[in-house]
Amino acid sequence: MPVSRLLSLMPLLAALAAGCAPLPVTAPAPADSGAAALDGDLAALVADPQRPLLAVAALAIRDGRVVYANQFGWRHLGGDGEPPLPVTERTLLRVASISKLVVAVGVMRLVEQGRLDLDADVSGLLGWTLRHPGHPQVPITLRLLLSHRSGLSDGGERYAFDGGTRLQDVLQPGGALFADGLNWNRALAPGAGFAYVNLNFGVIAQLMERATGERFDRLMQRLVLQPLGLRGGFDPSTFAPADQADIATLYRKRREVGGREVWDPAGPWVVQADDFRRTAPQPPAGLSGYVVGSNGTLFGPQGRLRMSVRDLGTLMQMLLDEGRHAGRAFLQPASVALLASEQWRRADAAPGGEAVGACAWGLGGQRFTDRAEAGCGDRLVDGGGLAGWGHTGNAYGLKGLFVLDPRRRHGLVLLLAGPGVDPATYPGHGSALDRWQEVAATAMVRRLHLVAGP
Repeated sequence: MPVSRLLSLMPLLAALAAGCAPLPVTAPAPADSGAAALDGDLAALVADPQRPLLAVAALAIRDGRVVYANQFGWRHLGGDGEPPLPVTERTLLRVASISKLVVAVGVMRLVEQGRLDLDADVSGLLGWTLRHPGHPQVPITLRLLLSHRSGLSDGGERYAFDGGTRLQDVLQPGGALFADGLNWNRALAPGAGFAYVNLNFGVIAQLMERATGERFDRLMQRLVLQPLGLRGGFDPSTFAPADQADIATLYRKRREVGGREVWDPAGPWVVQADDFRRTAPQPPAGLSGYVVGSNGTLFGPQGRLRMSVRDLGTLMQMLLDEGRHAGRAFLQPASVALLASEQWRRADAAPGGEAVGACAWGLGGQRFTDRAEAGCGDRLVDGGGLAGWGHTGNAYGLKGLFVLDPRRRHGLVLLLAGPGVDPATYPGHGSALDRWQEVAATAMVRRLHLVAGP
């Protein structure tokens, strides 16, 4: 980030930290004391001079209807003569792994249409044999991919490839990019246990393309976003100019040491992703020569969806309404129940599995069991009280939470962006989240009476 740009921001950020600059609040909260108090709780996270955030956007559903939606802070810091831009209800954020749950919704629409089968060997649809090299007798199914029990591995962050790459060459022995099976978990056979793997969703996206003949980003628009009236998508280069202007830039406080970035609370805000105020979004690398159905990782099904909190709330409302949207069936109730259904529980993990704090997993999303135990922590609220299913997100300075409780018909969407310190140094007091997320989620649950308790 240029020095001139940093200098132009200093008065704004100093005033913000001192509590002198008004925080952007761009949507009126409901007129009740709980919502007003929640506004103060969330705004304080942005104004904290010791551990600041740049942005907070939140939405809550109680008894099946939206009772809170508001946002605070900045989607772009401006500079070079441009003013900072506040977060608004139209702001699109890169929602990280919450993307996976949205993809799973698209999968279930294709299952309902008979184009995908949760329990068939995926090799037939892929057109080549997908087998774990150490367990070639075990078929890999869409159910195993959605529930992270496929035996795949991210291979040291090797899970996204350009348009000129074929996943067949990465995953089949003898393939040009097989690399001694780097993307297979040698300690975990398919179906034997759980290991959270981004590449699972690259394979899923490829299956979706093979089933329909459509490019993944366009398919998701047709299957999910357009029918629900949602803005955003997986390829911002195709967005309308007004929607491109609404995409938030993601930042973290960093400095460069030895050619790499490290956390520094006293350092500058450094762009991590989506600085489209300076350079227009570009298509994925290699798109011009891409063959549909050859590489499902191209559009980032694991984490590159841009969407607003409001639109994530619309998606959540549909799920709470057992698949109905605007009075019509979007998914069958049985499909929604399948998404939420438990496919794995911590006690089933085999050696080599990787729980990443998860205690249970569903079909495309996490099951939140409200537990706080050694090796199994998925509590979302300080002191407990919120259980359900959904997904978290964590990438490039974005921390997200999407969780719904179908029994109570409650839910919350929470997107936090721009951490000023390393989240690993700021853990929650009584949950599996970092402290920013914990404070925000706990305040939402308590202030809005989403669960019983104080």
